[in-house]
Amino acid sequence: MPLPSSAPITVVGSLNMDLIASVQRLPSPGETVAALGITRRFGGKGANQALAASRHGATVSFIGCLGDDPDGRDYRNHLRREGINCSAVGSIRNQPTGSAIIAVDAAGENQIIVIPGANAQLSGPTVKMQRSRIAVSKALLLQLEVPLETVVDAITIANQTNVPVVLNPSPANASFPWGKVSIQHLIVNASEAKALFDLDPNQAKEALPVWRKKLASMKVGTLLITRGAEPTLILTATTFDQVPAIKVKPIDTVGAGDAFAGAYTCQIAEGASPQQATLWANAAGALATQKEGAQEGIPLRGDVQSLLQKKGHEVQ
Repeated sequence: MPLPSSAPITVVGSLNMDLIASVQRLPSPGETVAALGITRRFGGKGANQALAASRHGATVSFIGCLGDDPDGRDYRNHLRREGINCSAVGSIRNQPTGSAIIAVDAAGENQIIVIPGANAQLSGPTVKMQRSRIAVSKALLLQLEVPLETVVDAITIANQTNVPVVLNPSPANASFPWGKVSIQHLIVNASEAKALFDLDPNQAKEALPVWRKKLASMKVGTLLITRGAEPTLILTATTFDQVPAIKVKPIDTVGAGDAFAGAYTCQIAEGASPQQATLWANAAGALATQKEGAQEGIPLRGDVQSLLQKKGHEVQ
């Protein structure tokens, strides 16, 4: 377990138990195929990103919901072992812990069925009861795998208490009230950026005024666009930067984006610039691709630092 830094972070998000079946090929409608093997893993974007921030050195508090069932108890113990404060994680009676049923074929293609379960019970009033927890944080990290109204309520509290918001708007939700709340840091991949802004991120440098106009209307301060092996783009009202990706040969890209978001948020909470935070986050995301599984591959801060130094970057 990493030593906590001086960066308290609150994460509002989902907790899922993933059931992953390996198959030679994905079934057609109505077809039954035999699995080659099955794996049970801890998942959910909220928990993945919380764990990434914790392994990067942050002091993490989690706001979410688990079922009052064996999966929920297992997950709570897992988070505690990772050093994550679970005192704001509720146990919901008569609701199962959230889960995902995933089939993965030999080529790495997948089919996923998500059962929200207790995640759907994370309500606005529950988050509002945690106002003081959010208010003392150096950053609030969120995704969109829990009810949208709850996410907006949490962001509103952060806006009112001057806590920087880091939002990874995944899975996409067309109902998000852009411009109604302030997002200090927005993390999207290239396809999400194109869908959200209706602009080509690969042509961002040539169309900065258009991007900046949209950022202003959406009340987004810093936009980060991850692009796999290509440099990560950083756009603000006054700057445009490209931070090189860390070159590795990926084994499993699942969870790389969550590792990025957690490491980035920890760095921002510690006072790093978006450029410096992105450098660390790129390295964390790269390392996350070196092992199978979303949480299994999330690296410790020391490993991220070692990779950056190996690649010739001066970091402390």
